[in-house]
Formats: sequence, structure tokens, C-alpha cells
Amino acid sequence: MQARFNPEYSYLEKTLSNWVKNFDSKGEELGKQSRNTIKVFKTEKISLNIKSFKVPNFINQVVYRFFRKSKAERSFVHANFLTEKGIDTPKPIAFFEFPTTILFKRSFYVCEQLEAELTYRELVRNANYPDRQRILEQFSKFTFKLHENGILFKDHSPGNTLIKKNGGDYDFYLVDLNRMDFKTLSFEERIKNFARLTPHQDMVAIMSKAYAEVSAWKYDEIFSLMWHETEKFQGRFHRKKRMKEQVFFWRN
Repeated sequence: MQARFNPEYSYLEKTLSNWVKNFDSKGEELGKQSRNTIKVFKTEKISLNIKSFKVPNFINQVVYRFFRKSKAERSFVHANFLTEKGIDTPKPIAFFEFPTTILFKRSFYVCEQLEAELTYRELVRNANYPDRQRILEQFSKFTFKLHENGILFKDHSPGNTLIKKNGGDYDFYLVDLNRMDFKTLSFEERIKNFARLTPHQDMVAIMSKAYAEVSAWKYDEIFSLMWHETEKFQGRFHRKKRMKEQVFFWRN
């Protein structure tokens, strides 16, 4: 076992090591996960979120062993980078890896368990969600802050932003952090980053207007590209879904 800790939480090293080694039999599972497993563990002082990443296929076991950082390590490194930039994410605590001599097996990312009022997904599902427009406006400006800091969050999707109310405003916390790029972003890259969030045109319009208010681009050009990219993504998503239903019809 290999591990790296946030120095602030080094006192948890023995406890966390035990939890990770006995992950399958301990902890409280958090929701249904298709590929990875997330569980909540509690101490007297803090609740922790531990994500167990699925063992990669054989080729990737070699890649992650010798050539590329694991998803757990990238999550930990990215979380620390976001924190340094003033971008909210649940506090990173540690990551664990279980390699063999030539292959990479399981890995775990540990962060503080954050209790949030909602995710972006609730805004998609409920057009009458209280203060919906204000949340969307502030979310769009939060995304602009990401872009201005050279952060391209590749998994900018409905379930990966936790939202907490803070007085009359809202705080946004990114989760599922292993896929990120850090570079100067073009206009197209910035706006395409919104494509996976919602199928609803009214939400795209609200976000486009808010992004225009804090950027150098006009509403019309932002909305035109954002809605175009949204429709492209939705088309691909539903084609893929139909193909899966046809191939795996026997599961229905």
C-alpha cells in the first residue's frame, strides 16, 4: 500500500489505513455507483468520503503502474490545486494506491464529506426550484472563475457540483476531480464546457447572459455556441442510449 496525506490530517493515518484495507466490509455506501464505490466513514470530529476506483483493465493497469498518475492521485492533486486557487471542493485528505510489481490495482481518494443542499441536477429536474435563476446566474459566474484560472473541468456535469446556500448567495463545490486540464482556454473551449449540464434552453439562456456580464463576449455569441454545443451533446447522448438499449435489450 502507498499513501499520501494532507499534513493537516496526518493524525488520521492509522484509522484511514484500516478503513481502506477493510473498505468492502466497512462504511456506509453513498448512493448507487455504476463503476466506482463511494462510502461515508465517521470519526468523532469529522465525516469522511472515501471513493474506491474500479480496478482498471489490464492495459491500464500497466499504464497507471508506470506511465500515468492514478485517478486517486489526480483527484488529490487537483483538489489541492483548486483550493490554492480559491475554488471550493471538499477538503482533500489523502489517497491510497495498491500496486503490484508490474500492475496497478485498487486506489482510493479520501476527502471531507460535504453536506450540501442540492446539486446542479435538481435545477435540471425541477423548473420551479426556489431561487433557480439566481443559482444558475451565480453558477455561470463560478464557471467563469474556473476558466479565468485556466481550469477546464472535463466532468462539468449535473452531478459533479454540490451547492450550498450562504446567506443570500450560493457556494459551489466541485467533485469527481480526476479529469481536468490546466491551460489558457479559448472562447470555444469555455462555452463548450457548459454542454453537458442541461437539455433546457431556458437554463442555457440564463447561464449565457450571466457569463456575458462578467466576460468580454456578447450574449448572442455565447448563447448561440452554448446552445449549439448542448444540442450536439444531447444528440450524441440519446443515440448512445438507444444503441445500448438495442444491444442489451435482454436486460429490460
